[in-house]
Parts: sequence; structure tokens; C-alpha cells
Amino acid sequence: MNAAQQAIDLETASKIATVVNLFKSEFPDARVDLKPWANDPDTRELVDPDSIDLGFHFPGRSRLFQSRSILVQIRFHADPEAERRSAIGVEAAGFDHQGKQWRFSTVQDWSFEGVSSPTAEIREQLKNFCCQILVIFNETYQK
Repeated sequence: MNAAQQAIDLETASKIATVVNLFKSEFPDARVDLKPWANDPDTRELVDPDSIDLGFHFPGRSRLFQSRSILVQIRFHADPEAERRSAIGVEAAGFDHQGKQWRFSTVQDWSFEGVSSPTAEIREQLKNFCCQILVIFNETYQK
């Protein structure tokens, strides 16, 4: 679900802002998109309500990222008995004018797959970024 829609309380909004600032500190040329999903019936049907989705766009196609845009999806699991939800993983995908170029998931084996892949240095930076997201959202995240 779009990050703008998930920022329903101060804690969540603050954590989203922290993630945005973290990415921008590593990659200052990126522009953030808190509403990466279109607001049409077909798209709304596919959106995961237990996620926070952010887009990051570069001024042009980045040779280092092998993409122009990156979609980051922070996945959650809700525990109704504990009245909390935990971040269970981060998924990222790089896109350019030809479509999806690569995909990365912390849920599986932390590897990149696809037509192309970011440089080794950028892959490590993205892995570190995803680790930090999990720490940010699992620090006493309440529902």
C-alpha cells in the first residue's frame, strides 16, 4: 500500500521519513515517491494492505542501479493477539523504460535476479539499506 496512505500515526510517519532520509543520504540524486501505485480499481486489487510501498526515481537511467526507478516494499505480518505488526521482509525491484530489470528480496536468499543487476557496490548498499529498514520497523512497532 502506498506509504502516504500508511502514514496514519506519528510513529509510522516518522519511520517512513527515516527510511526516506536513509535512502536519500546514500543516494542524494533520488527523488522519493510516497504514492508509487496508481489509484485505479485494477491496481488497488493487487496492492498488499500489509505493506508500505515507496518509489525512488533517478533523473535518468542509472548505470550503477541498472534502472531508473526502484520500488521498495516493506512487508509486514500482523499479530492481533499482541496488537503489533512486525516487518518480515523488504522487497525491491529496479525498473527502466523496458520494464523490470532486477528484483531483490530479504525474504528469500538475499540475492538479485533479473535481466540486469546493480553494480556490486550498489548491491551491498541496498542490502545494508534493507537491513536498516528491518531494524527501524521492528523497534517496538505497534499496530
